Amino acid sequence: MTPIPPDDTIRSADNLRDVAHAKSQTVGSIIDTLDSVAFTLGSTRMSLWDAAVGISLILIVILAAWSSSKVCGTLLRRATRLDETQRVLAHKITSMLIWAFAFFVGIDLLGIDLTAFAVFSGAFGLAIGFGLQKTFGNLIAGLILLMDRSIKPGDVISVTDQAGNESFGQIRRIGIRAISVVTRDKTEYLIPNENLMVNQVVNWSYSSRDVRVKVPVSVAYGTDMELAERLMAEAAKDNPRILTQPTPVVLMMGFGDNAINFEIRFWIDDPEDGLGSVRSEVLKRVWKLFKENDVVVPFPQRDINLRRSEQLDRLITAMESSQKTSRKT
Repeated sequence: MTPIPPDDTIRSADNLRDVAHAKSQTVGSIIDTLDSVAFTLGSTRMSLWDAAVGISLILIVILAAWSSSKVCGTLLRRATRLDETQRVLAHKITSMLIWAFAFFVGIDLLGIDLTAFAVFSGAFGLAIGFGLQKTFGNLIAGLILLMDRSIKPGDVISVTDQAGNESFGQIRRIGIRAISVVTRDKTEYLIPNENLMVNQVVNWSYSSRDVRVKVPVSVAYGTDMELAERLMAEAAKDNPRILTQPTPVVLMMGFGDNAINFEIRFWIDDPEDGLGSVRSEVLKRVWKLFKENDVVVPFPQRDINLRRSEQLDRLITAMESSQKTSRKT
């Protein structure tokens, strides 16, 4: 007879089999059939019935942990004393604790003796460390971002990576591995949490949602400066997205080669609706007001100086001769 070790899973399977025999002979015969199909590894006997009980325990533990995590998330969303960042952080930590507890409960129910893996623990731990280095790095980075509240769901950010590419959008959620950023064209970017720790991040709504926007405008020399400034200020004040306090201002920035350069500066409190759109609306309004008041937006002008040469003299002589001939005819 093959010796059966004092394994918790096998004892649980045997207990369930005895209960099933007592309740129903049909169910008991099915269990006996499953238990008859077995293999022996060393001093351990494993049957289909033992495997079914083990898989069932694993599924029950996973389902219980998943349900507990969902319930905790629902309760935290109803907590009115916590802001969005605190809810996300509490949910992450609670979920990690629930799954860690479920893991150890599952190990105990399956009767797995972790000391049996002591020989492989060093190499296995080293492999896990290298393989999951980025995963754990992103997990810790996400927790740090949530704890210092520098990044939170709903913020509008722009991130510049090492290649100089910039991503601009609103944070939808902060996950274990990455944050989800949705741009104005509804494209969703997944940016690893580590990138937010090592790269420059511009948070447009970190301490305040108010954002100052600058719109450059040029007018021709000879324009009534007071009129141009008044029209530009009016264009900014007419836009409903622009805040009345602080008041929009128009500043002369300098004398350019072809025009006098101004800059309209104003504030908005909804950066998630885009900066380019409000600039476009202001410029369209400026253009309309300039046309109504005959204010000219200049075109680039260039002076060309030609050096005298023999070929140039011949060309000039030929053009003069052609003009004289055309006049005679």
